[in-house]
Formats: sequence, structure tokens, C-alpha cells
Amino acid sequence: MLRRYLAVIAIGNLLWESAHLPLYTLWATGSWGDKALAVLHCTGGDILIAAAALLAGLLLAGSDRWPASGWLRVMWLTICIGIGYTIFSEWLNLVVRRSWAYADSMPVVPLIGIGLTPLLQWIVVPLAAFWVAHRGSVRRGAMY
Repeated sequence: MLRRYLAVIAIGNLLWESAHLPLYTLWATGSWGDKALAVLHCTGGDILIAAAALLAGLLLAGSDRWPASGWLRVMWLTICIGIGYTIFSEWLNLVVRRSWAYADSMPVVPLIGIGLTPLLQWIVVPLAAFWVAHRGSVRRGAMY
């Protein structure tokens, strides 16, 4: 289950980072090399964040019988940890460090002031990863 989860996390985040790059100012100001490096750097970070969020979810909500038991609890906690980290990271890099900036085309979530696509990334990609991982485990009989 973990291998399937991390494989989907890696592929999903690579595709997501590539697709929403035009919503950052780097798209207009950076060279192709800068853009490629940003996508690879961000994807690598996403994989590490997703793995750490899953580990935290397992430590806080997992059981000795996971994934056969309690996988939904772990999934939702993992997604919430990912969302929480994303909100913090976007604020830190946009406001404090000014490491990146949104293009005018980036939809921003009111009240929290972060981009919609980074927030959706940490809902959609982990949901897909857990779905694929869980489905594969059930099919192989690992869950029961």
C-alpha cells in the first residue's frame, strides 16, 4: 500500500506542479531551466511532505492492523496535516521569505490569502493516492 501511495503522490505532484506553474510569476520571468528546476524541486518537497504527513497520520491515528483497520482515519488526518502545512508554507514563502509570488491569474482563497491550486493539490493528490493504494490492497486481499 505504501509503495502505491508514494508512486501516485510522486506522479500526481509532478503533474500538478507542472500544470499550475503558469499561475506563478516564475512562468513569465524564469528561463526554461528555472521552471524545470522549480517543478522538480517542488515535486521532491511534495513527496517528502506527503511521506511525513502519512507518518504523522499513522503515528497519531493508525493501529496495529493498519491498513486493514482505520485507513480512513489515517487518510483524513494525513490530508489535514498536508493542508495545514501547505497553508503555513505558502504564507512563509509568499509573505515572510518572498521566495515566490503568484501571477495575477492565481485564484486566491479569501481570508487565508493563499492560492487555490496549492490548497486543492493537497486534497486531490492525496485522495487519489489513498484511493489507488487502498483499492490495490483490497484487490490483492491485503485488507481482509
